[in-house]
Amino acid sequence: MIAAQNLSLAFGKRVLFDEVNIKFSGNNCYGVIGANGAGKSTFLKILAGEIDPNSGHVSIEPGKRMAVLNQNHYAFDDVSVLDTVMMGHAPLWKLMKEKDAIYMKPDFSEADGIKASELEAQFAEMDGWNAESDAAALLSGLGISEEHHFSDLKHLNGSQKVRVLLAQALFGNPDILILDEPTNDLDLQTISWLEDFLLEFKNTVIVVSHDRHFLDTICTHIVDVDFGQVRMFSGNYSFWYESSQLALSQRSSANKKAEEKKKELQEFIARFSANASKSKQATSRRKLLEKINVDDIQPSTRRYPAIIFTQERKAGDQILEIKDLSKSQEGKPLFSNLDLFVNRGDKIAILSKDSSATTAFYQVLMGEQKPDNGEFKFGQTITTSYLPNDNAEFFQTNENLIDWLRQFATGEKDEVYIRGFLGKMLFSGEEVFKKASVLSGGEKVRCMLSRMMLAQGNLLLIDEPTNHLDLESIQAFNNALKDFTGTVLFTSHDHQFTQTVANRILEIGPNGCIDKLCTYDEYIENEQAMADREQLYR
Repeated sequence: MIAAQNLSLAFGKRVLFDEVNIKFSGNNCYGVIGANGAGKSTFLKILAGEIDPNSGHVSIEPGKRMAVLNQNHYAFDDVSVLDTVMMGHAPLWKLMKEKDAIYMKPDFSEADGIKASELEAQFAEMDGWNAESDAAALLSGLGISEEHHFSDLKHLNGSQKVRVLLAQALFGNPDILILDEPTNDLDLQTISWLEDFLLEFKNTVIVVSHDRHFLDTICTHIVDVDFGQVRMFSGNYSFWYESSQLALSQRSSANKKAEEKKKELQEFIARFSANASKSKQATSRRKLLEKINVDDIQPSTRRYPAIIFTQERKAGDQILEIKDLSKSQEGKPLFSNLDLFVNRGDKIAILSKDSSATTAFYQVLMGEQKPDNGEFKFGQTITTSYLPNDNAEFFQTNENLIDWLRQFATGEKDEVYIRGFLGKMLFSGEEVFKKASVLSGGEKVRCMLSRMMLAQGNLLLIDEPTNHLDLESIQAFNNALKDFTGTVLFTSHDHQFTQTVANRILEIGPNGCIDKLCTYDEYIENEQAMADREQLYR
């Protein structure tokens, strides 16, 4: 068990937490949610002992071991990949080094032999003889092939480093596991592996994530960080979201009697519980909603942006045609022999094991890169609206947000018109006079979404849209794309986003492409498609 008692933290006049009391225990997984800047990561750092609160304290049950996902991607650059993982179990690693040091002594004595024997017994108790094979299995599950296991970490790319550090946190069956955004830089298949691992994990997990499918799959509780308070609710993210929205609508129903509201909530719980019992989660150690109290359900104070995509003109039948398109990077093929005919109304998820391939695909279509060979042609009625993965170049300016957005408008647009698009993305009052150069990652993406809405394109091209967005913005964005009547090409590592938006899947790789008219879940459950996928990357 780990508990926070009377926890408070403030930075100047800004209060992040005020008298927080909360316990995490047993065979449970706690998903920590909250708007950007609410203090989710800071809360995890306090629990991990990396930050001291102004008052209060954190206590851990004696004898329990905690593991934390390391956010410093350079901390182990000169350590081998396999050793980096095993260092995640600090007591075992210390014992291994102590044991090795004794055996390496040139003047090995009888006393050294007795000490080594004691250490060997402790080593066996900690299952040390299986440490290397367990570490290797974790790495393989997370997509790090055996050829990299004995390389120094500095020779791996950023995505691979994230996976190694995740394996380090998971290694050795810690009693308390703290993970801050563990799905970042993981592809959809690796996220699925991690979901399965955590479902079978027998101890306490505390996780921050913006991936709703991930939270829905693994969480038994949601911990909401909001307005200085930290409140815990039973159930997964979808249950928290839907129940809080129901409670919010009930609060505005002045004519409804308390008994009717309670009955409505009880029926909602029963309906949700029935659906949850059929889910992947219910087949594992976790049971969602055994002890839900109607009185625990409260309306959310969250603000959701109003993302609404409209088309200035309806597209004709010719949307986009691609023939024999190929692109390589530094001599390495990213995708090749790509043929695609896009139909009006298609919502195509563009997938690849290599995110460089999908980004290059969009950059070729937008004229930012030239293909190695092949051609593509947009229809004459097509107006594109593009959300790039990297938006840094758009914000190298000291213009305020009104002037920044106005430059993307066609014709003369007054301030009220421009403010309307910013307001939809929660920039109101004096916030519209912020300089574009000082925005946070999430604010920049919301500005780019304002730009997309302003363009009124009938073909949307979207590369990793959920990066830097909080759950509220992701939910609003997801709903907007489902409602959009035009055509969409998009890439996302968010399972729920991909599943609920896409009606067609295109996976691209060095050896061609796979094109299936289906949802994402249907695609990954299609044995032939998965067999073809193996050939795509050989």
